[in-house]
Parts: sequence; structure tokens; C-alpha cells
Amino acid sequence: MAAFIVVDESIREPLKYYGNNFVNAVNLLEICLEHQVKKVIFSSTAAVYGIPEKIPVTEDMPLLPINPYGASKAMVEHLLGDLSLSNDLRYVSLRYFNVAGADRLSRIGQARKDATHLITVSLRTALGRYDRLNIFGTDYPTADGTCIRDYIHVDDLSEAHVLALDYLAAGGSSRIYNCGYGHGYSVREVMDKVKEVTRIDFPVQYVERRPGDPPALIADTSRIRKELGWAPQYDDLEYIIKTAWDWEKKCH
Repeated sequence: MAAFIVVDESIREPLKYYGNNFVNAVNLLEICLEHQVKKVIFSSTAAVYGIPEKIPVTEDMPLLPINPYGASKAMVEHLLGDLSLSNDLRYVSLRYFNVAGADRLSRIGQARKDATHLITVSLRTALGRYDRLNIFGTDYPTADGTCIRDYIHVDDLSEAHVLALDYLAAGGSSRIYNCGYGHGYSVREVMDKVKEVTRIDFPVQYVERRPGDPPALIADTSRIRKELGWAPQYDDLEYIIKTAWDWEKKCH
């Protein structure tokens, strides 16, 4: 969980991303094996798919990342696969889609000062911390021209980790799971919902695409639902945004 995660930064600073996300993962796994730690849960990402041939994406689709962030994560997945064949290490790789929201009681939430996540940046714009919200690209091959993403509430993602740990503790073999809801929202749709929840019509500026952004990423989550019994409780964009909004107001 200690990776760098900003896509456009990874394109500007690939050594930073390969160094931390991959080389440091090698170092960590070497120490794990040395100390007989044989069960690993890896925080992976939907970015390993790149621009998938079909939507939603399944775990068996090829890994074709289009940025160093996704590539560095894919490299760790390959390493874990090799280690599971050469040692008795077992792992679960959770491919996060777009994680958002906060604890419903506002005890914990997105605390990064330079956050780049759309929902967090939109809410901070509503609070006046930014002059405007930049929307990167309006010419993607989607219904409204903006990128589409599958947003998952952090509490549902947390539950996926608990289930993965229980699975490994019970002797389960190495597996890979998508973590999303199986449907997506465009950047414009998220922006509109943020304005609706906050009741603040903050300024928006449409700018050029960012490098490394695929047009759409939506998860097929049938595997984790079937094999781990994962049953998400918070598949509601308004709830996701409201919990994040409550957190941001508390921290403002």
C-alpha cells in the first residue's frame, strides 16, 4: 500500500515510480521470504489493463499498461506470480478501480494535501481551496466526451481486504480480483453530482487531456463476489460523495 499513484506524475518521473513501486516491492518481498512471511495482499490497480479491448474488464484480460504507474504495478504482479511458483508464498492481488468516499462517521478520509482524485479535488474546489476544477479532455470516445471510471467506496474496498486475508489464512491459493462496482460514471456526471450534493456551483475549466488516461475503465467483479462472497454495501455515487464531503468539511 506504499506505492506512488499519480498517473501523469509517473510519466514525468518514471524512475521515481519504478524505484518505489517495483524496486521497493522487490526489497520488501525479499525480507518477507527471509522472515517466513508467506501470505501477501497486494494493492494493485485497474491501470494494469491500459486501454482494454472490451468493457467491463475481467481479471484474465491482458495487462497492457499505458503509463509507468500501471506498468510498475503490473511488474509486481508478475513478480508475485513467479514467487508463488518458486516458493510457498501465496498472495491476493486486489486491482483497485477508483477508490473514493470516507468513513460514514468522518473518522478517517482522504488526507493527502495534494490529492489528485476527481471527487476530492471537486469537493475542495467547492470549499474554495482551489479557484476552479480542471476537467482533462472532452474528446474521449464516450457519451459526453469525458473519461468514465468505476468508483468504489473505501469501506467496501476495506471489506475486500478482510475477505482476502481470511481466504489466505484458510489456505487459499494465489488469486487476483478486480475491486469495483461494475459500472461507471463520466467526469461530467461526477462533477454534476458533486455540485448537487454540495449545493455549490463552483467554477470549471475544460483543458487538454492528461497523458496516460484511458477513456474508460469498468470492472467485472463476478470473480470476487463468487469466490470471496464479497457483497458491497455502498454502491451509490451520492453516498460516496456525501461521505467525502462530510470529511472535507470537517478538515477544512
